Amino acid sequence: MNRAPHPGESATRSTVRSTAGAAGARPVVVGRPVGARLVDGLPSSPPPPHWRAGEQTLRLLTVATAAAVAALLTGHAWLLALAAGPAVLLALAAPGRTRPTELSADSTAEPRRCFEGEPVTVHVTVRHDGRTGRLDPTLALGPGVTLDALSVTATGVDLVVHADSWGRWQLGVIDVDVHDAGGLTRRTVRNDLGTVDVFPVPSAAHLTPIPVRLPERIGEHTTAHEGTGTEVIGVRPHVPGERQRRIHWPSTTRRDAVQINQFTAERAADAVVLLDTLADFRDATTGLRSLDETLRAATGLTRSYLRRHDRIGLVAVGGTLRWLNAGSGDRQFYRMVESVLEVRQDRPQRGAAVPRIPLPVLPGHALVYAFTPLADQRILDVLGQVRERGNPLVVVEVPAGEPAARPDDETDALALRLWHAEREAMRSTLRGRGIPVARHTPGETLDLALAPLLRRTITGAAR
Repeated sequence: MNRAPHPGESATRSTVRSTAGAAGARPVVVGRPVGARLVDGLPSSPPPPHWRAGEQTLRLLTVATAAAVAALLTGHAWLLALAAGPAVLLALAAPGRTRPTELSADSTAEPRRCFEGEPVTVHVTVRHDGRTGRLDPTLALGPGVTLDALSVTATGVDLVVHADSWGRWQLGVIDVDVHDAGGLTRRTVRNDLGTVDVFPVPSAAHLTPIPVRLPERIGEHTTAHEGTGTEVIGVRPHVPGERQRRIHWPSTTRRDAVQINQFTAERAADAVVLLDTLADFRDATTGLRSLDETLRAATGLTRSYLRRHDRIGLVAVGGTLRWLNAGSGDRQFYRMVESVLEVRQDRPQRGAAVPRIPLPVLPGHALVYAFTPLADQRILDVLGQVRERGNPLVVVEVPAGEPAARPDDETDALALRLWHAEREAMRSTLRGRGIPVARHTPGETLDLALAPLLRRTITGAAR
Protein backbone atom coordinates (compact mmCIF):
# COMPACT_ATOMS: atom_id res chain seq x y z
CA MET A 1 0.00 0.00 0.00
CA ASN A 2 2.12 2.84 -1.30
CA ARG A 3 1.20 6.47 -1.12
CA ALA A 4 1.93 8.93 -3.91
CA PRO A 5 4.93 11.15 -3.09
CA HIS A 6 4.59 14.84 -2.38
CA PRO A 7 4.36 17.06 -5.51
CA GLY A 8 7.67 18.70 -4.58
CA GLU A 9 9.60 15.41 -4.65
CA SER A 10 11.66 14.43 -7.65
CA ALA A 11 9.48 11.39 -8.32
CA THR A 12 6.61 13.68 -9.30
CA ARG A 13 8.67 16.12 -11.32
CA SER A 14 6.59 16.98 -14.37
CA THR A 15 8.11 16.13 -17.75
CA VAL A 16 6.80 17.25 -21.09
CA ARG A 17 6.84 13.80 -22.68
CA SER A 18 5.13 11.91 -19.87
CA THR A 19 2.60 14.61 -19.00
CA ALA A 20 1.55 15.30 -22.56
CA GLY A 21 1.34 11.62 -23.35
CA ALA A 22 -0.81 10.85 -20.30
CA ALA A 23 -3.25 13.58 -21.28
CA GLY A 24 -3.53 12.12 -24.76
CA ALA A 25 -2.22 15.21 -26.57
CA ARG A 26 1.34 15.81 -27.59
CA PRO A 27 2.79 19.35 -27.48
CA VAL A 28 2.10 21.31 -30.65
CA VAL A 29 5.44 22.32 -32.18
CA VAL A 30 5.07 24.87 -34.95
CA GLY A 31 7.30 27.25 -36.86
CA ARG A 32 10.89 26.13 -37.48
CA PRO A 33 11.68 23.63 -34.70
CA VAL A 34 14.74 22.15 -36.43
CA GLY A 35 16.68 21.56 -33.21
CA ALA A 36 14.00 22.08 -30.59
CA ARG A 37 14.39 19.65 -27.68
CA LEU A 38 12.44 18.97 -24.52
CA VAL A 39 14.45 17.57 -21.63
CA ASP A 40 13.55 16.24 -18.18
CA GLY A 41 14.63 18.08 -15.05
CA LEU A 42 16.11 21.53 -14.58
CA PRO A 43 19.80 21.98 -15.56
CA SER A 44 22.30 22.28 -12.75
CA SER A 45 25.38 23.58 -14.62
CA PRO A 46 25.63 26.67 -16.85
CA PRO A 47 26.21 26.27 -20.61
CA PRO A 48 29.69 26.86 -22.13
CA PRO A 49 30.28 30.62 -22.49
CA HIS A 50 32.29 30.41 -25.74
CA TRP A 51 31.70 29.54 -29.38
CA ARG A 52 32.18 25.88 -30.27
CA ALA A 53 31.90 23.66 -33.30
CA GLY A 54 28.44 23.02 -34.60
CA GLU A 55 26.91 19.80 -35.88
CA GLN A 56 27.65 20.68 -39.50
CA THR A 57 31.33 21.28 -38.72
CA LEU A 58 31.58 17.97 -36.88
CA ARG A 59 30.04 16.12 -39.84
CA LEU A 60 32.46 17.71 -42.33
CA LEU A 61 35.45 16.97 -40.10
CA THR A 62 34.29 13.38 -39.73
CA VAL A 63 34.11 12.94 -43.52
CA ALA A 64 37.52 14.54 -44.01
CA THR A 65 39.16 12.45 -41.30
CA ALA A 66 37.62 9.21 -42.58
CA ALA A 67 38.76 9.96 -46.14
CA ALA A 68 42.34 10.79 -45.03
CA VAL A 69 42.59 7.62 -42.93
CA ALA A 70 41.24 5.52 -45.83
CA ALA A 71 43.82 7.10 -48.20
CA LEU A 72 46.66 6.21 -45.83
CA LEU A 73 45.45 2.64 -45.30
CA THR A 74 44.66 1.82 -48.93
CA GLY A 75 47.27 3.97 -50.69
CA HIS A 76 44.70 5.48 -53.05
CA ALA A 77 45.58 9.12 -53.60
CA TRP A 78 42.16 10.01 -55.03
CA LEU A 79 40.67 9.59 -51.55
CA LEU A 80 42.58 12.69 -50.49
CA ALA A 81 40.25 14.71 -52.72
CA LEU A 82 37.36 13.61 -50.52
CA ALA A 83 39.30 14.86 -47.52
CA ALA A 84 40.07 18.17 -49.21
CA GLY A 85 36.43 18.86 -50.12
CA PRO A 86 35.13 19.33 -46.54
CA ALA A 87 38.18 21.41 -45.69
CA VAL A 88 37.41 23.78 -48.56
CA LEU A 89 33.79 24.04 -47.47
CA LEU A 90 34.88 24.88 -43.92
CA ALA A 91 37.19 27.58 -45.23
CA LEU A 92 34.49 29.11 -47.45
CA ALA A 93 31.86 29.09 -44.73
CA ALA A 94 34.08 30.44 -41.94
CA PRO A 95 32.14 33.03 -39.92
CA GLY A 96 34.88 35.66 -39.92
CA ARG A 97 33.94 39.05 -38.46
CA THR A 98 30.18 38.64 -38.97
CA ARG A 99 29.82 36.35 -35.98
CA PRO A 100 28.26 38.09 -32.96
CA THR A 101 30.50 38.98 -30.04
CA GLU A 102 27.71 39.63 -27.54
CA LEU A 103 24.71 37.39 -26.99
CA SER A 104 21.91 37.62 -24.41
CA ALA A 105 18.36 36.40 -23.91
CA ASP A 106 15.43 37.78 -21.95
CA SER A 107 11.87 36.58 -21.55
CA THR A 108 8.42 37.87 -20.74
CA ALA A 109 5.46 35.83 -19.48
CA GLU A 110 1.81 36.87 -19.52
CA PRO A 111 0.05 36.51 -17.21
CA ARG A 112 2.17 35.92 -14.13
CA ARG A 113 -0.98 35.30 -12.05
CA CYS A 114 -3.67 32.98 -13.37
CA PHE A 115 -6.05 30.20 -12.38
CA GLU A 116 -5.58 26.49 -12.83
CA GLY A 117 -5.49 25.36 -16.45
CA GLU A 118 -5.24 28.87 -17.92
CA PRO A 119 -2.52 29.28 -20.60
CA VAL A 120 0.60 31.34 -19.96
CA THR A 121 2.36 32.80 -23.01
CA VAL A 122 6.16 33.12 -22.78
CA HIS A 123 8.21 35.04 -25.34
CA VAL A 124 12.00 34.58 -25.32
CA THR A 125 14.01 37.18 -27.27
CA VAL A 126 17.64 36.58 -28.31
CA ARG A 127 19.71 39.75 -28.68
CA HIS A 128 23.05 39.91 -30.55
CA ASP A 129 25.33 42.34 -32.41
CA GLY A 130 26.12 40.35 -35.56
CA ARG A 131 24.75 37.93 -38.14
CA THR A 132 23.27 34.66 -36.94
CA GLY A 133 21.71 31.56 -38.41
CA ARG A 134 19.10 29.28 -36.98
CA LEU A 135 18.11 28.99 -33.31
CA ASP A 136 17.86 25.60 -31.60
CA PRO A 137 16.07 25.77 -28.22
CA THR A 138 16.36 23.19 -25.44
CA LEU A 139 13.54 23.54 -22.93
CA ALA A 140 13.51 22.18 -19.37
CA LEU A 141 10.12 22.75 -17.72
CA GLY A 142 9.67 23.07 -13.98
CA PRO A 143 7.58 20.61 -11.94
CA GLY A 144 3.85 20.99 -12.39
CA VAL A 145 4.13 22.83 -15.74
CA THR A 146 2.98 21.39 -19.07
CA LEU A 147 3.94 22.58 -22.55
CA ASP A 148 1.09 23.29 -24.98
CA ALA A 149 2.87 24.90 -27.95
CA LEU A 150 6.38 25.88 -29.04
CA SER A 151 7.44 27.94 -32.06
CA VAL A 152 10.87 29.15 -33.14
CA THR A 153 11.20 32.49 -34.94
CA ALA A 154 14.15 34.39 -36.35
CA THR A 155 14.54 36.45 -33.18
CA GLY A 156 13.48 34.09 -30.40
CA VAL A 157 11.16 31.38 -29.14
CA ASP A 158 7.44 31.53 -28.25
CA LEU A 159 5.96 29.12 -25.70
CA VAL A 160 2.49 28.39 -24.37
CA VAL A 161 2.39 26.50 -21.06
CA HIS A 162 -0.10 25.83 -18.26
CA ALA A 163 -0.30 24.36 -14.77
CA ASP A 164 -3.02 21.86 -13.87
CA SER A 165 -2.90 22.50 -10.13
CA TRP A 166 -2.49 25.56 -7.93
CA GLY A 167 0.81 26.72 -6.49
CA ARG A 168 3.81 28.93 -7.12
CA TRP A 169 5.49 27.12 -9.98
CA GLN A 170 8.85 27.68 -11.65
CA LEU A 171 8.25 27.79 -15.41
CA GLY A 172 11.65 26.34 -16.22
CA VAL A 173 14.86 27.15 -18.05
CA ILE A 174 15.51 27.46 -21.77
CA ASP A 175 18.89 27.11 -23.51
CA VAL A 176 19.03 28.56 -27.02
CA ASP A 177 21.85 27.43 -29.35
CA VAL A 178 22.65 30.38 -31.65
CA HIS A 179 24.41 29.32 -34.86
CA ASP A 180 26.50 31.63 -37.00
CA ALA A 181 25.42 32.56 -40.52
CA GLY A 182 27.32 29.60 -42.03
CA GLY A 183 26.10 27.14 -39.43
CA LEU A 184 29.62 26.00 -38.49
CA THR A 185 29.81 27.24 -34.89
CA ARG A 186 27.28 27.73 -32.15
CA ARG A 187 26.99 29.39 -28.77
CA THR A 188 24.41 28.77 -26.05
CA VAL A 189 22.56 31.44 -24.08
CA ARG A 190 20.39 30.54 -21.10
CA ASN A 191 17.33 32.26 -19.68
CA ASP A 192 15.36 31.52 -16.55
CA LEU A 193 11.66 31.83 -17.37
CA GLY A 194 10.79 32.84 -13.81
CA THR A 195 7.78 31.79 -11.75
CA VAL A 196 4.01 32.00 -12.09
CA ASP A 197 1.34 32.13 -9.36
CA VAL A 198 -1.49 29.71 -10.15
CA PHE A 199 -4.65 30.24 -8.09
CA PRO A 200 -7.09 27.41 -7.37
CA VAL A 201 -10.49 27.34 -9.02
CA PRO A 202 -12.88 27.85 -6.07
CA SER A 203 -15.50 25.22 -5.42
CA ALA A 204 -19.11 26.29 -5.82
CA ALA A 205 -20.40 27.55 -2.46
CA HIS A 206 -23.14 29.97 -1.43
CA LEU A 207 -24.16 29.00 2.11
CA THR A 208 -22.55 30.83 5.01
CA PRO A 209 -23.50 29.27 8.38
CA ILE A 210 -23.13 31.66 11.29
CA PRO A 211 -22.43 31.09 15.00
CA VAL A 212 -24.76 32.03 17.82
CA ARG A 213 -22.78 35.12 18.85
CA LEU A 214 -21.78 37.72 16.28
CA PRO A 215 -19.62 40.81 16.71
CA GLU A 216 -21.32 44.17 17.02
CA ARG A 217 -20.73 45.10 13.41
CA ILE A 218 -23.40 45.79 10.81
CA GLY A 219 -23.64 43.11 8.15
CA GLU A 220 -26.03 40.91 6.20
CA HIS A 221 -26.65 38.00 8.62
CA THR A 222 -30.01 37.98 10.36
CA THR A 223 -29.86 37.40 14.12
CA ALA A 224 -32.48 36.58 16.72
CA HIS A 225 -32.08 39.96 18.43
CA GLU A 226 -34.06 43.10 17.77
CA GLY A 227 -32.26 45.76 15.81
CA THR A 228 -32.22 47.88 12.68
CA GLY A 229 -32.58 45.19 10.05
CA THR A 230 -35.00 44.55 7.20
CA GLU A 231 -36.72 41.34 8.35
CA VAL A 232 -39.87 41.80 10.48
CA ILE A 233 -40.14 39.50 13.51
CA GLY A 234 -43.20 41.02 15.22
CA VAL A 235 -44.94 44.16 16.41
CA ARG A 236 -44.96 46.08 19.68
CA PRO A 237 -46.74 49.14 21.11
CA HIS A 238 -45.63 52.55 19.94
CA VAL A 239 -43.13 54.47 22.02
CA PRO A 240 -42.92 58.26 21.72
CA GLY A 241 -40.11 59.17 19.36
CA GLU A 242 -40.56 56.18 17.02
CA ARG A 243 -40.55 56.86 13.28
CA GLN A 244 -43.98 56.89 11.74
CA ARG A 245 -42.88 54.82 8.73
CA ARG A 246 -42.36 51.84 11.08
CA ILE A 247 -46.07 51.79 12.04
CA HIS A 248 -47.78 48.48 11.27
CA TRP A 249 -51.20 49.71 10.13
CA PRO A 250 -53.14 46.40 10.10
CA SER A 251 -52.28 45.73 13.78
CA THR A 252 -52.93 49.35 14.66
CA THR A 253 -56.43 49.14 13.17
CA ARG A 254 -57.30 45.87 14.89
CA ARG A 255 -55.99 46.83 18.33
CA ASP A 256 -57.08 50.47 18.23
CA ALA A 257 -53.53 51.42 19.33
CA VAL A 258 -50.43 52.35 17.39
CA GLN A 259 -48.22 49.29 16.79
CA ILE A 260 -44.61 49.43 15.58
CA ASN A 261 -42.79 46.82 13.45
CA GLN A 262 -39.94 44.96 15.14
CA PHE A 263 -36.95 44.15 12.96
CA THR A 264 -34.12 41.70 13.48
CA ALA A 265 -30.58 42.95 13.90
CA GLU A 266 -28.22 42.24 10.99
CA ARG A 267 -24.63 41.66 11.84
CA ALA A 268 -21.42 40.71 10.04
CA ALA A 269 -19.67 37.46 10.89
CA ASP A 270 -16.03 36.64 11.55
CA ALA A 271 -14.72 33.35 10.16
CA VAL A 272 -11.33 31.67 10.00
CA VAL A 273 -10.28 28.96 7.53
CA LEU A 274 -7.90 26.40 9.04
CA LEU A 275 -6.06 24.32 6.41
CA ASP A 276 -4.52 20.96 7.27
CA THR A 277 -1.35 20.71 5.15
CA LEU A 278 0.29 18.04 7.31
CA ALA A 279 -0.15 15.48 4.52
CA ASP A 280 -0.96 15.36 0.82
CA PHE A 281 -2.45 12.13 -0.52
CA ARG A 282 -3.51 11.16 -4.02
CA ASP A 283 -6.58 9.09 -4.75
CA ALA A 284 -5.47 5.90 -6.50
CA THR A 285 -8.68 5.86 -8.56
CA THR A 286 -9.32 9.47 -9.58
CA GLY A 287 -5.81 10.90 -9.24
CA LEU A 288 -7.11 13.84 -7.18
CA ARG A 289 -4.88 15.17 -4.40
CA SER A 290 -6.22 15.99 -0.97
CA LEU A 291 -4.23 19.23 -0.75
CA ASP A 292 -5.64 20.46 -4.07
CA GLU A 293 -9.23 19.72 -3.06
CA THR A 294 -8.68 21.24 0.39
CA LEU A 295 -7.69 24.64 -0.94
CA ARG A 296 -10.34 24.61 -3.68
CA ALA A 297 -13.07 24.01 -1.11
CA ALA A 298 -11.59 26.58 1.28
CA THR A 299 -11.40 29.27 -1.42
CA GLY A 300 -15.02 28.60 -2.39
CA LEU A 301 -16.14 29.18 1.21
CA THR A 302 -13.88 32.24 1.49
CA ARG A 303 -15.40 33.84 -1.57
CA SER A 304 -18.92 33.16 -0.27
CA TYR A 305 -18.25 34.92 3.04
CA LEU A 306 -16.48 37.86 1.39
CA ARG A 307 -19.45 38.40 -0.91
CA ARG A 308 -21.55 38.97 2.21
CA HIS A 309 -19.06 41.58 3.45
CA ASP A 310 -17.88 39.36 6.32
CA ARG A 311 -14.36 39.16 7.64
CA ILE A 312 -12.37 35.96 7.15
CA GLY A 313 -8.85 34.91 8.08
CA LEU A 314 -6.55 31.97 7.40
CA VAL A 315 -4.36 29.50 9.29
CA ALA A 316 -2.33 26.81 7.48
CA VAL A 317 -0.83 24.12 9.71
CA GLY A 318 1.92 22.01 8.19
CA GLY A 319 5.68 22.18 7.77
CA THR A 320 5.47 25.95 8.36
CA LEU A 321 2.71 27.70 10.28
CA ARG A 322 1.19 30.35 8.02
CA TRP A 323 -1.57 32.74 8.97
CA LEU A 324 -3.36 35.86 7.81
CA ASN A 325 -5.48 38.05 10.08
CA ALA A 326 -9.17 38.36 9.29
CA GLY A 327 -10.09 40.94 6.67
CA SER A 328 -12.78 41.73 4.13
CA GLY A 329 -12.99 42.81 0.51
CA ASP A 330 -11.92 41.26 -2.78
CA ARG A 331 -8.22 41.80 -2.07
CA GLN A 332 -8.48 39.58 1.02
CA PHE A 333 -9.26 36.60 -1.23
CA TYR A 334 -6.02 37.01 -3.21
CA ARG A 335 -3.99 37.74 -0.08
CA MET A 336 -5.21 34.51 1.48
CA VAL A 337 -4.41 32.41 -1.57
CA GLU A 338 -0.98 33.97 -2.08
CA SER A 339 -0.08 33.26 1.55
CA VAL A 340 -0.41 29.49 1.03
CA LEU A 341 0.84 29.04 -2.54
CA GLU A 342 4.17 27.72 -1.28
CA VAL A 343 2.83 25.07 1.09
CA ARG A 344 3.80 22.42 -1.46
CA GLN A 345 7.45 23.22 -0.75
CA ASP A 346 6.99 22.68 3.00
CA ARG A 347 8.35 19.48 4.47
CA PRO A 348 6.25 18.44 7.45
CA GLN A 349 8.21 16.42 9.99
CA ARG A 350 6.55 13.19 11.01
CA GLY A 351 5.85 13.05 14.70
CA ALA A 352 6.87 16.67 15.31
CA ALA A 353 4.61 18.65 17.62
CA VAL A 354 2.39 21.22 15.92
CA PRO A 355 3.06 24.86 16.86
CA ARG A 356 0.66 27.01 18.87
CA ILE A 357 -1.76 29.14 16.90
CA PRO A 358 -1.12 32.87 17.55
CA LEU A 359 -3.81 34.61 19.58
CA PRO A 360 -4.59 37.42 17.08
CA VAL A 361 -5.42 34.87 14.37
CA LEU A 362 -8.64 33.73 16.09
CA PRO A 363 -10.94 36.69 16.84
CA GLY A 364 -13.37 36.25 19.69
CA HIS A 365 -16.36 34.04 18.76
CA ALA A 366 -15.11 33.70 15.15
CA LEU A 367 -16.41 30.58 13.43
CA VAL A 368 -13.49 28.31 12.47
CA TYR A 369 -13.72 25.96 9.49
CA ALA A 370 -11.07 23.23 9.61
CA PHE A 371 -10.52 21.64 6.18
CA THR A 372 -8.69 18.36 6.74
CA PRO A 373 -8.47 14.84 5.28
CA LEU A 374 -8.34 13.46 8.85
CA ALA A 375 -5.19 11.55 7.96
CA ASP A 376 -2.84 12.80 10.68
CA GLN A 377 -3.55 12.50 14.41
CA ARG A 378 -1.78 15.81 15.07
CA ILE A 379 -4.70 17.71 13.61
CA LEU A 380 -6.67 16.76 16.73
CA ASP A 381 -4.17 18.76 18.81
CA VAL A 382 -4.70 21.78 16.56
CA LEU A 383 -8.48 21.50 16.85
CA GLY A 384 -8.08 21.20 20.61
CA GLN A 385 -6.30 24.58 20.64
CA VAL A 386 -9.28 26.13 18.86
CA ARG A 387 -11.76 24.67 21.34
CA GLU A 388 -9.67 25.87 24.28
CA ARG A 389 -10.13 29.44 23.11
CA GLY A 390 -13.91 29.07 22.93
CA ASN A 391 -14.31 29.52 19.17
CA PRO A 392 -17.15 27.64 17.48
CA LEU A 393 -15.64 24.99 15.23
CA VAL A 394 -16.76 23.05 12.15
CA VAL A 395 -14.64 20.29 10.62
CA VAL A 396 -14.97 19.86 6.85
CA GLU A 397 -13.56 16.48 5.92
CA VAL A 398 -11.97 16.35 2.48
CA PRO A 399 -11.60 12.63 1.62
CA ALA A 400 -8.03 11.72 0.70
CA GLY A 401 -9.07 8.62 -1.18
CA GLU A 402 -8.48 5.06 -0.22
CA PRO A 403 -4.96 3.63 -0.43
CA ALA A 404 -4.21 1.43 -3.41
CA ALA A 405 -4.76 -2.14 -2.23
CA ARG A 406 -4.41 -5.35 -4.19
CA PRO A 407 -7.74 -7.19 -4.15
CA ASP A 408 -6.22 -10.63 -3.52
CA ASP A 409 -3.76 -9.58 -0.84
CA GLU A 410 -4.92 -10.23 2.72
CA THR A 411 -2.31 -7.86 4.14
CA ASP A 412 -3.57 -4.99 1.99
CA ALA A 413 -7.16 -5.79 2.92
CA LEU A 414 -6.31 -5.71 6.62
CA ALA A 415 -4.41 -2.45 6.25
CA LEU A 416 -7.36 -0.94 4.40
CA ARG A 417 -9.75 -1.90 7.22
CA LEU A 418 -7.38 -0.34 9.74
CA TRP A 419 -7.30 2.83 7.62
CA HIS A 420 -11.10 3.08 7.69
CA ALA A 421 -11.23 2.29 11.41
CA GLU A 422 -8.69 5.00 12.27
CA ARG A 423 -10.56 7.68 10.36
CA GLU A 424 -13.88 6.63 11.87
CA ALA A 425 -12.31 6.83 15.31
CA MET A 426 -11.19 10.40 14.60
CA ARG A 427 -14.70 11.35 13.48
CA SER A 428 -16.20 9.83 16.61
CA THR A 429 -13.71 11.70 18.79
CA LEU A 430 -14.67 15.02 17.20
CA ARG A 431 -18.41 14.39 17.44
CA GLY A 432 -17.96 13.33 21.06
CA ARG A 433 -16.49 16.76 21.77
CA GLY A 434 -19.52 18.44 20.19
CA ILE A 435 -17.70 19.37 16.97
CA PRO A 436 -19.80 18.88 13.82
CA VAL A 437 -18.08 17.01 10.97
CA ALA A 438 -19.24 17.81 7.42
CA ARG A 439 -18.01 15.49 4.66
CA HIS A 440 -17.24 17.24 1.37
CA THR A 441 -17.09 15.18 -1.81
CA PRO A 442 -14.69 16.59 -4.44
CA GLY A 443 -16.53 17.73 -7.54
CA GLU A 444 -19.75 18.53 -5.68
CA THR A 445 -20.84 21.90 -4.37
CA LEU A 446 -19.73 22.66 -0.84
CA ASP A 447 -23.32 23.63 0.01
CA LEU A 448 -24.29 19.95 0.18
CA ALA A 449 -21.85 19.47 3.06
CA LEU A 450 -22.73 22.70 4.88
CA ALA A 451 -26.53 22.54 4.49
CA PRO A 452 -27.09 20.39 7.63
CA LEU A 453 -25.32 23.07 9.69
CA LEU A 454 -28.13 25.52 8.96
CA ARG A 455 -30.52 23.38 11.03
CA ARG A 456 -28.39 23.39 14.18
CA THR A 457 -26.91 25.92 16.57
CA ILE A 458 -23.17 26.39 16.21
CA THR A 459 -21.76 27.30 19.59
CA GLY A 460 -18.28 27.52 21.03
CA ALA A 461 -16.85 26.16 24.23
CA ALA A 462 -16.76 28.19 27.42
CA ARG A 463 -13.60 30.23 27.81
